[in-house]
Amino acid sequence: MTPEIRHIVFDIGKVLIHYDPHLPFSRLIPDETERNWFFANICTHDWNIEQDRGRTWEEAEALLIAAHPAREEHIRAFRKYWHQMVPHAYDDSVAILEGLIAEGRDVTMLTNFASDTFREAQARFPFLTLPRGVTVSGDVGLIKPDIAIYETHTKSFGLDPKATIFIDDAPANVEGAKEFGWNAVLFSGAEKLRSDLAAYGLKV
Repeated sequence: MTPEIRHIVFDIGKVLIHYDPHLPFSRLIPDETERNWFFANICTHDWNIEQDRGRTWEEAEALLIAAHPAREEHIRAFRKYWHQMVPHAYDDSVAILEGLIAEGRDVTMLTNFASDTFREAQARFPFLTLPRGVTVSGDVGLIKPDIAIYETHTKSFGLDPKATIFIDDAPANVEGAKEFGWNAVLFSGAEKLRSDLAAYGLKV
């Protein structure tokens, strides 16, 4: 039997807004092979996720510059040109978010995001201020798919896990939410999301 959903929780990056670090770096490091090497060996996903966990950019940059002094300019460019990595919102996904809120549904957000860049994103994309609230990983020192961040969000917003559905583009984050006790769906586009929500009785 499909549970009654009373709480909808959205991820942000690649669900509501586009994110691609190659956008500025295709200009800064035009050679694709070199650029891929840079992301695989210097400004890696694992390095960046620690800023989402709360590490400051100053500390993050200092660590890499000490190890790769010749790459200082490119290392600093990651934060400097972050705004170019998030060029636009996904209007069709945002329409779903806004439609749910307009219906009076309880909508919150749970995101792996550095504290400062999230505030920058909110200023640029005002719809990020519309939901009832948000748990930002950089603020709480936890990242998805750690079970503790789903627990933190649940307690912060008074959610009933069985009546909660989570939308995220990363399979590991979806599985983490399910493991905690939420319902969860993998985001791959707005049309699929509409049908997934409809299956839970949420027609937007």
